[in-house]
Amino acid sequence: MQYRHPPLNNIASPLPQHRSLLYRWHIDSHLMQALLFLIAFGLIILYSAGNEDVHTVEGQCIRLGFAALVLVGVAQIPPYRLRVIAPWLFFIGLFLLMAVMAIGDVGKGARRWLDFGVIRFQPSEIMKLALPMYLAALLHEKILPPPFKTVALCFFIILIPVGLTALQPDLGTALMLLLTGFCVIFLAGLPYRYLLLIAILAAGAVPVLWHFMHAYQRQRVLTFLNPETDPLGHGYHIIQSKIAIGSGGLFGKGWLMGTQAHLNFLPEHATDFIFAVAGEELGLFGALLLLLMYAWVIGRGCRIAYTAQDTFSRLLAGSLAIAFFFNVFVNIGMVCGLLPVVGIPLPLVSYGGTSMVTLMAAFGVLMSIQTHRRLWSK
Repeated sequence: MQYRHPPLNNIASPLPQHRSLLYRWHIDSHLMQALLFLIAFGLIILYSAGNEDVHTVEGQCIRLGFAALVLVGVAQIPPYRLRVIAPWLFFIGLFLLMAVMAIGDVGKGARRWLDFGVIRFQPSEIMKLALPMYLAALLHEKILPPPFKTVALCFFIILIPVGLTALQPDLGTALMLLLTGFCVIFLAGLPYRYLLLIAILAAGAVPVLWHFMHAYQRQRVLTFLNPETDPLGHGYHIIQSKIAIGSGGLFGKGWLMGTQAHLNFLPEHATDFIFAVAGEELGLFGALLLLLMYAWVIGRGCRIAYTAQDTFSRLLAGSLAIAFFFNVFVNIGMVCGLLPVVGIPLPLVSYGGTSMVTLMAAFGVLMSIQTHRRLWSK
């Protein structure tokens, strides 16, 4: 008996019956596997960095569980609906950033949090997802590569949340917002002459930025240039971090055998400087394994962007993948003394809650873009 293929037409076909259960729940198995390996490896490092405190790991697992629910929930939203809600999410985020300036909760000398009793969070974390979504939705309806007016409008939109975040002050998050927004414009096909103009303007803005920086922020830059000038003060973090990484050698001192963290020489060893713990205990090969896991996640994100079927999805997926790379690059760069300390945690490894939820929501967006793709006939 001759087998007959189902008729083809130009209408999007539903998902095939042979798709796995994960795919039907709009979970990309390749990205999920990469995330699970990275999270498991991160929990192993966190257990040692947290001085073998089980409660620290349990708290991280609870946050991860909630973040996973957010990922699954976001993955169910089709990209065209994300494009519709993008402006609403952006303006809600702006409103919350302005609310921080008025009624925000102060912690460690900065006004960054909104405390509603039941929940305490940083609105700037919401903007990490809302800003690229809004820019991608805006450019979806424009001619690409974008003309000068569109580029100017996009940069104006970017500078509003960047400025509000820098005033909190939170220079690290403001930098990440600037980079994430720029990624969307760059992926839209920013002409090289505009890149040259931006580079000139950025160079000219450095003295102005230096003038408006807080004293401790200036000190971070000076410490980055020469940490040995104040080894027991502002340069202490960087020096101890480099000692920890260098003492690990090729194979490390062994899991739970690190001295810099366990003897409290290394500050913030469970949060911002957790990569130094990995370098000391697991050595160069352990650090490279962690970097390979990050490359796996980033590579899958770029693959999703490459196969996306509309401008909004391509720009959003590409910017989220590159933004994740910048998060990793900036944290490891500051721990190794290659960049100033800006207080950005190592994604999915450092102890924390709000940033993890935002990251997992971004991965939910990537999974939505991948699993909601339609199959078209030729």
